[in-house]
Amino acid sequence: MKKTTLYQLTSCAIMAALLCILAPVSVPVGPVPVTLATLVLYLSVWVLDTKGAVIAAALYLLLGAVGLPVFAGYSGGIAPIIGPTGGYLIGYLLLVLISGLFKKASHDRVVLTGLGMVAGTVVLYAFGTIWFIIQTKSDIIYALTVCVLPFIGFDLAKIVLACAVGRPVSRALKQAALT
Repeated sequence: MKKTTLYQLTSCAIMAALLCILAPVSVPVGPVPVTLATLVLYLSVWVLDTKGAVIAAALYLLLGAVGLPVFAGYSGGIAPIIGPTGGYLIGYLLLVLISGLFKKASHDRVVLTGLGMVAGTVVLYAFGTIWFIIQTKSDIIYALTVCVLPFIGFDLAKIVLACAVGRPVSRALKQAALT
């Protein structure tokens, strides 16, 4: 079993802090706002290993659950997690897990990691949309219209940006023997 270093713990905390800073900034486009949370999650996959990215996302969710205003629109507490859009928040864990597994399996190849991020985002959408449908008792067409379709372009752009920035940062960290 690989021992977790102080550097790895600090890196997880920094990514969680970055999530706490950028995720609350949101643009409402319906019941689910556009945020920078997924961009930070995609970057965490590049900068951290899979375990670290999951820990950073979990720490972010825990900080929000205890009431810090780190969720979209500077909200916090348990209500956003158990509410209609809470499935997207919980789905962050699945997003980084799947994306990280793709990154590891592809040996950091940018195209395959990007495809893994797309796959993780599809799972995030599916989990969050099912949660939304159950919570709001809405039909799938309505849920897809307000919870998925407006976000596809934004998330694809975030994936491209994260791959463009994340891969060089990841390589620089490896060259500096920090990861």
